[in-house]
Amino acid sequence: MSVLVLVLAVGAACCLGFGFVLQQNAAAHAPLKDFLSPRLLLDLVRVPRWLGGIGLMVVGMVLGATALSYGEISLVEPLLATNLLFALLLSRRQTRQPLGRQGWAGLALLAGGVTAFIVAGQPVGGEADTQPLRRWLIIGVVLGVALLLTTFAKRSRLSAGPVLLGVAAGLLYGVQDALTRISGQRFSDGGWTALATGWQVYAVIALGITGLVLVQSAFETAPLRMSLPGLTAAQPLAGIACGVGFLGDRLRTDVGALAWEAAGLAAIVAGVVLLGLHPGMPGGAAAPKERVRELRV
Repeated sequence: MSVLVLVLAVGAACCLGFGFVLQQNAAAHAPLKDFLSPRLLLDLVRVPRWLGGIGLMVVGMVLGATALSYGEISLVEPLLATNLLFALLLSRRQTRQPLGRQGWAGLALLAGGVTAFIVAGQPVGGEADTQPLRRWLIIGVVLGVALLLTTFAKRSRLSAGPVLLGVAAGLLYGVQDALTRISGQRFSDGGWTALATGWQVYAVIALGITGLVLVQSAFETAPLRMSLPGLTAAQPLAGIACGVGFLGDRLRTDVGALAWEAAGLAAIVAGVVLLGLHPGMPGGAAAPKERVRELRV
């Protein structure tokens, strides 16, 4: 594994984790009538704390895109999942909660899972699949699941809605990472002309805006611990599926390696959930009865 890719991916995770906390702090006070509406972004853009969180998120995305240009998506995505560690670090400074057994267990599972997956899988790049059918099938399935989750989230709203929106946004971001890598390759091969004439860069922008609306809607209706674990767990799973499915990433496929890869991914998800549910995560502003009534209208 390249040290440069490691530094870029962990730096991206740091910026993303800090940015998510700042965004949720601001979104918790946004009007609930803007749930799942682009108007939510227009309301939040006037909040300095939210703009700071978005700035950190943009820096994280740039660092992540740079990491993807040097390393395989199957390598970068598990490292990006460590953003939850940095979110918890900033949140603990606000809530003054100790890590405790849950925090240390989540930390060990997340770090161990990332290490196990990378060491066992040994991701390497290869030739991208030139058959568009497989690419569109994988993208279509992931986006379809995200749409289905968003539909259910809109119906449940204050109950399971934030969890479902977090997972849906994570799936979108995973596909966005895959298309970001393709866009970077097009830019390297043909410059701005090749980038502007490809559909991938416009899909990256559309997925980014859509994912942002989903994330902020989740942040405004529930504490960070409800939405961030699903987002953090779903993004690497979707990204790895795209990387192996049509970007040409190759993982070791012998029985022992597959077992450790599966165990690593399971540990990542378990660690993300434990850290996301940690009391140190900000609780957010509880919605008063009149705001709940407004949302249900």
